[in-house]
Amino acid sequence: MVVLLSAGLLGLLMLNTALNEGSFELSRLKKQTTDLTDERQGLQRQIDRNAAPDALAERARQLGMLPGGDPVFLQDDGSVLGRPGPAPSGPPVRRPGGDPSPQPAPAPTDPGGTPAPDPSAGGDGGVQIAPAPPATTPGGAR
Repeated sequence: MVVLLSAGLLGLLMLNTALNEGSFELSRLKKQTTDLTDERQGLQRQIDRNAAPDALAERARQLGMLPGGDPVFLQDDGSVLGRPGPAPSGPPVRRPGGDPSPQPAPAPTDPGGTPAPDPSAGGDGGVQIAPAPPATTPGGAR
């Protein structure tokens, strides 16, 4: 009878210890969840603050970007909706450790090697679309 009673008390002690251990683990996980939730909310506030139009405009200005004009869209049939124009000029952007005067990009060329016409050089100001090169078959015939 004493052995049975001792075994029962020992079993209750083991069960109580296991429950307390689980309780401590639950408390630790709740605290960790609270800390991570606070961190997530802080990061979301930071994202919202950086995504505001004022912040985006300031960051774009720091990167040397200029405001665009009216948008121009290319339709599926190749026609242009809107009137394209050159970007407004601004002072060169000084970059840390870089050359303050950017070099102009080389003129684009068509597949034949001749320079493409400059749309800002006059004319109707429309977008020039070069024709696609002729398709070739694996045998070399066109």
